[in-house]
Amino acid sequence: MSTYLHFRKYHGAGNDFIIFQQEPSLSLSSDDIRALCDRHFGIGADGLIIIEASTKAAFKMTYYNADGFEGSMCGNGGRCAAAFAYSLGWIEKTADFEAYDGMHHVEIIDDQQDHFQIRLGMSKVSIWHIADNYILLNTGSPHYVCLVDDVKNTAVYDYGKAIRYDGQISTEGVNVNFVELHGNSLNMRTYERGVEAETLACGTGVTAAAIAASLWKGGDRFEVNMPGGRLEVAFNYTGTQFENIVLTGPVAFVFEGVVKIPK
Repeated sequence: MSTYLHFRKYHGAGNDFIIFQQEPSLSLSSDDIRALCDRHFGIGADGLIIIEASTKAAFKMTYYNADGFEGSMCGNGGRCAAAFAYSLGWIEKTADFEAYDGMHHVEIIDDQQDHFQIRLGMSKVSIWHIADNYILLNTGSPHYVCLVDDVKNTAVYDYGKAIRYDGQISTEGVNVNFVELHGNSLNMRTYERGVEAETLACGTGVTAAAIAASLWKGGDRFEVNMPGGRLEVAFNYTGTQFENIVLTGPVAFVFEGVVKIPK
């Protein structure tokens, strides 16, 4: 017997997600999620999101990486989940939702039919490690940020994979961000843990890169250019922590459909 489930696909600056509304018939194994995210044999996505009712907020978001396992916070995924909830009538243009790392405030600041600009509040950051040539920090997901002279010609997959699996850096693995710094503008590429490849954008990575840039050179507002588009990060730095962190960028509805899940 098979189950048929309705889904929508969204992307945030090219970082794409399959999104479901939780329902009694929705039961996905890790194998199911991997198959759905497969770009050759499935729908294709960097990750899968399920939204459901929450007693604490407008909704709860659960994020799964393309490898089939539950992930930590996903910034672009959170912005896409908000667009999905908005399309269902679950939220107005401002709302709070529950995620892996706690509560987040979201604001839809531009709505052009299926294209949005969405602003997402991120968790405070108070712990980081500055090494000779990189910074480690957690913006809802763990990130390694390093400066490069030419991000376009950086071997992101090779270097990113090596760093992601380097147990001396992190026993649990990290997302790896390569950043080219031009004042308050950053050019960036990311090797994403759980996807195990470069993604066109990474919201928690963009946030990590902006904070790293602030630690290196100062500043509280950055524009970050990734292969999939441009995002903006703003925050307040108290001297001991980064707070009022806001990630802003595009979200687009791609398509919707019904998928058959063999059981």
